[in-house]
Amino acid sequence: MPVHNVLMDTSLSYWSATAFIQSLVKWISAGAMVVGGVVPYIPQYRDIKRSENSEGFSTYVCLVLLVANLLRILFWFGRHFELPLLLQSIVMIFTMMGMLNLCVKVQNTHDLSPRRRAFIDFELRTFWKWNRFSDYVQAVLLFIACGSYLTYILIDSVIYIETIGFLAVFIEAMLGAPQFYRNFQNKSTVGMSVQMVLMWTSGDVFKTGYFVANQAPVQFWICGILQVCLDLAILIQVWYYRSFPQPVRKTAL
Repeated sequence: MPVHNVLMDTSLSYWSATAFIQSLVKWISAGAMVVGGVVPYIPQYRDIKRSENSEGFSTYVCLVLLVANLLRILFWFGRHFELPLLLQSIVMIFTMMGMLNLCVKVQNTHDLSPRRRAFIDFELRTFWKWNRFSDYVQAVLLFIACGSYLTYILIDSVIYIETIGFLAVFIEAMLGAPQFYRNFQNKSTVGMSVQMVLMWTSGDVFKTGYFVANQAPVQFWICGILQVCLDLAILIQVWYYRSFPQPVRKTAL
């Protein structure tokens, strides 16, 4: 066999192997994006279930993620983006509903108040503090119905589509804010899973890099950077409150 044919075969084999590896890495990264977002909540879920105490976890984290991911899905109908990001939103919605279901069950075992708080009461002071999981389901379904209707009639409006796209990633970027505020109010991080926050941080760093590498809309990676900053702020709280213990305050957030 001529030498140049051997060299060509070797070169083709090399490029085929390289293409396969690149494709494999891409699929693994996409899979990590889809399921990686829910992994941080596994230790928190287990902690709540084991201790039967959800006081250290803010259910407003669930609210933030539900709104952000529902808006992201609506944004997809107006401006298609990476399919793994769409699937990630669907998986995250079901995960947050599972977290809410557990928190409601645990809270009801300790709630001795005879008064029941319901979504249909439409009271601002009891918003997202309801006694039944079905009330949270009703709120989510109402949000989906209103959001879907608005998106249907404004699907051709670039301003509307870009606005909900920005709101989706900005709200998600503020994910750590409810937990940060709860820790600040309690002057403690007891009951909050540090593993969850560490996974938030590593996941957000990976996610931001994924956005940049795959040329996702600019809203995605800018807000990803903001999300990493909030994660780091919560980790600083963990260090501070452990190094300098404060009088613990219990809040109803």
